[in-house]
Amino acid sequence: MLTKINIFLLILAFTALISCKTTQLNNSATAETGLFKVAILYPNGEDKTFDMDYYEKKHMPMVAGFIGKNLKFYEIDKGVSGRTPNDKPPFLAIGYFYISDVAEYSQAIAKNRDAVVNDFKNYTNIQPVVQISEIKYLVHSAKK
Repeated sequence: MLTKINIFLLILAFTALISCKTTQLNNSATAETGLFKVAILYPNGEDKTFDMDYYEKKHMPMVAGFIGKNLKFYEIDKGVSGRTPNDKPPFLAIGYFYISDVAEYSQAIAKNRDAVVNDFKNYTNIQPVVQISEIKYLVHSAKK
């Protein structure tokens, strides 16, 4: 009798587990109004250096702190190759800040410009290229 109860409880637990819905990306396209992306690109080249560990653990969190509540989230890409696996990556790294207000972002960076620029020497010898873009269209893939 105890074995039958255990089997029943196991089946009940399994049924409950598979019936739970998890967070999934949907496959609909949406316009992300009011969201902007700041891309900070670090071009690759001869004698270019980049300390990814420092960038991840020190620089980006510092700048994120300056941006404050305007920051929705940030990302960091590490370049691994170009068009083919044998091609060098065109960028050693790219950092992204996703923000809702460009003027507020610009103000925060301007106020802390010296701290941001003076920190470059701690992780790179590259002059970054910055582009601010408005996110117009975003598509999530369906999770399978």
